[in-house]
Amino acid sequence: MSETLVRPLKAGLIGAGIQASLTPAMHMAEGAAQGLRYAYELIDLSEIGATENDLPRLLAHAERQGFAGLNITHPCKQAVIAHLDELSPDAHRLGAVNTVVLTGGRRYGHNTDWWGFAEGFRRGLPDADLSSGVQLGAGGAGVATAYAALSFGLKRLIVFDREPERARLLAAMLTALFPEADITAGTDLSVAMRSASGLIHATPTGMANYPGMPLDAELLDPRHWVAEIVYFPLETPLLSEARRRGCRALDGGGMAVFQAVGAFRLFTGLEPDTTRMLAHFKAMTG
Repeated sequence: MSETLVRPLKAGLIGAGIQASLTPAMHMAEGAAQGLRYAYELIDLSEIGATENDLPRLLAHAERQGFAGLNITHPCKQAVIAHLDELSPDAHRLGAVNTVVLTGGRRYGHNTDWWGFAEGFRRGLPDADLSSGVQLGAGGAGVATAYAALSFGLKRLIVFDREPERARLLAAMLTALFPEADITAGTDLSVAMRSASGLIHATPTGMANYPGMPLDAELLDPRHWVAEIVYFPLETPLLSEARRRGCRALDGGGMAVFQAVGAFRLFTGLEPDTTRMLAHFKAMTG
């Protein structure tokens, strides 16, 4: 085994409250299977007393350490853009970055979140009614999930956010990209849920550092499908309640794995084994 593990590679994840993240294990396991000596570091803002304002320092440190790239998560997916040299077409359209490739002294921003969510949804809810959906969250992850949902055919999307202006800005941006769809910022969640066929949850609520439910459970109806982005824990209070009420529910595992598939490809230049990465994720989450 020691003779095959010859190519060293470093990467990392920047975000807040990320100690439970399975991204490092997924990357390192797939790297080892492909002959890499792969070190993946957690850069947890909550643990080091930092904020998104420290991104310039953290990016510079990663470059000095010879990192091939960084994954970026809450709350930095939009803030990081100001510190990058170039964006992929998807990252530019979405205005959100979850993967930064560091090469040749330059920083390239990509977004693998949207494809990760789309692929997870395609596999997990293949026959979902796409007539109308409500999305909670218009931040970096919410931009990606909304873009994905509209890309795979959602006809009507109502976006809610704790900051109403952010929801309005996202709706306007997506309307320009998907003029055939009906995209609005919501004002009354209970009314929106009564007419929706499904719910996309794109906030951190349900994670260890953000406990609780993102909406009143009474708004969930058996006709709804519910797609979650949180994956630690894999079974969030939202998913538990949705299943209890008879909804078809999709956990955040698919998005987690497939965004990692995309990032692994960008960091290493190698083609990841999707089946192997899914199996490894399943083994870690039971």
